[in-house]
Amino acid sequence: MADETNRRPLPATSWAVLGLLSFGEELSGYDLKKWSDRSLRFFYWSPSFSQIYSELKRLEQAGYASSRTVAQETGTRDKRVYRITGAGMAAVRAWARETPADPPVLKHGPMLRLWLGHLLEPEQMRELLLQQQEFAETMRLRAVADEADVEDGAEWPYPALTLKWAERYYTSERDLAAAMLDDIEALTGASGEQP
Repeated sequence: MADETNRRPLPATSWAVLGLLSFGEELSGYDLKKWSDRSLRFFYWSPSFSQIYSELKRLEQAGYASSRTVAQETGTRDKRVYRITGAGMAAVRAWARETPADPPVLKHGPMLRLWLGHLLEPEQMRELLLQQQEFAETMRLRAVADEADVEDGAEWPYPALTLKWAERYYTSERDLAAAMLDDIEALTGASGEQP
């Protein structure tokens, strides 16, 4: 889908930010960052503040979002809030319905280290896998907590399903790390030496 303003395809970050706005709320850049941290980070990535503000500017130029300044209490800066436009809703709907989904790209640091296991001591590999288990369990628990928050509002069924997927994904990732620990043990044997 092309940005009608400059006829270039919008980057994935634009569609992610526009997608956050599609839930029908007026949001500040801070709100968008908070929402992306509680949803997008589990399955895509959470854009930085600078990325969010750059994309909001791009979306406004394309006519897909509008903004206004909201006065704050005395002594604090006014804030700018953004809302999706009708054209933006049509564009993100068309993108979600018509653009083929890219296949997932696995960029997995622990797996890369495992691949280079012949350069590590077995104990280093075990420690790396234990850290991966801990990371996966932490992410799983965060997804569960965020899912509970989302389920309170019946108007968010698909974000809740996405968080359920994230919970299952990180459960699997945690369990894979545990299985790899068993495999490392079998590979190195009782002596703990490299094969």
